[in-house]
Amino acid sequence: MKSAIQELSLPDKETRAIRMPDYLKEAFTNVGQITQFAFRFFKELFLPRYEFKAFTEQCYKIGYKSLPLVAITGFIMGLVLTLQARPTLAEFGAESWLPGMVALSLIREIAPVVTALICAGKIGSGIGAELGSMKVTEQIDAMEVSAINPFKYLVVTRILATTLMIPLLVLFADGVGLFGAFVGVNIHNHVTLIRFFHQAISKIDFIDIIPATIKSVFFGFFIGLIGCYNGYTAENGTESVGKAANTAVVMASLTIFIIDMLAVQIIDLL
Repeated sequence: MKSAIQELSLPDKETRAIRMPDYLKEAFTNVGQITQFAFRFFKELFLPRYEFKAFTEQCYKIGYKSLPLVAITGFIMGLVLTLQARPTLAEFGAESWLPGMVALSLIREIAPVVTALICAGKIGSGIGAELGSMKVTEQIDAMEVSAINPFKYLVVTRILATTLMIPLLVLFADGVGLFGAFVGVNIHNHVTLIRFFHQAISKIDFIDIIPATIKSVFFGFFIGLIGCYNGYTAENGTESVGKAANTAVVMASLTIFIIDMLAVQIIDLL
């Protein structure tokens, strides 16, 4: 009798042993749903009607209104990197390499990643909270009833705007960061602006700018995609608005690091 009970309970133990953890199941489910969301974006992208006015408004909100924050961040990046690197280079008598080293570090890695993280916190959370509140208050449902395509009007325009504006913000951060490096150099030495930028730009090739710009495009696309997905699919209730904004920031930041890791490996192979 006891052996029969053990045999009957054995399949349950095996089932529990091979059952996927809930957090992994949720992660794979989110990846699949975001992939479907991205396919729908590319499908709606090429279908009329095109919302050019809404797109330009989003470019203004995402790009122009983010300039002060990006400028402050870029200036501090260049200044701090210069002040941190100067003593080490001075020990080896290579202080003249400082402008080129700072320029390469900013353009290749630091400016794209830090700017994307700043935008993920500001833009990604804003998109998630905005669309989440519209979903909860049934504004999206009202647009569907009014024969307006809310996905194209709300989602496509925002993803396109982030895809275009984030690389431009990164280039802006590069320039401001170099100016911050110039200020950092002149704290201990006296170097003219023309000489500093000549030393910095002489160490930069197109192969340094193009990969950073390409991965910035992917940063912008996924910031917009993840922010729109979390807001557009928010559940009913005001609590889901904050959850959508928080999840958008976390997922976008993690995605930025994953894309950067893959980009570094691809560039290294080339």
